[in-house]
Amino acid sequence: MMRRYEKDSPQAMARIVALAMLVDGGLDKSELELVAGYEIVRKLGLSEDEFEGIVHILCEDILVCGARYGQIEITLDQIDSLLEEIEDPQLRKLLLAWMVAIVDADQRVSDGEAVLISRALERWMLDLVTLGDARMSESQPVAAPAFTTAAPAKRHHSILEIHY
Repeated sequence: MMRRYEKDSPQAMARIVALAMLVDGGLDKSELELVAGYEIVRKLGLSEDEFEGIVHILCEDILVCGARYGQIEITLDQIDSLLEEIEDPQLRKLLLAWMVAIVDADQRVSDGEAVLISRALERWMLDLVTLGDARMSESQPVAAPAFTTAAPAKRHHSILEIHY
């Protein structure tokens, strides 16, 4: 079982950001640059060390809960339990915007990333249109994600498998 955080806490939000970064199988430089560029860790009210600790704990939890047959697995139930820790509608919109930006940072959408985003949309009862309402900061609107444009993003598989 994965560790729990307080509802709507910076730690719960940070873990979802971390999952968006890891669900394609690893930390990508473009994703790290995006998180730094949008100052996501600062906006969460966390230090870099605290965020790195949350990433580390998430990795431990995924390994303990889902290492099978040489693959690292995370189930939809586990994803749902992480998403359920965010109840505030505005925080959900903000997190979804960050998740989409992180997923799009490397211009590829893995199967795991697609499942994570679609699961957040479903569980939080949101759609990509609502991203226009979210704000990265009070004065900075969220840009439309590139993978919703006419040119489809490349899809790739990751070492992190999501099982239904």
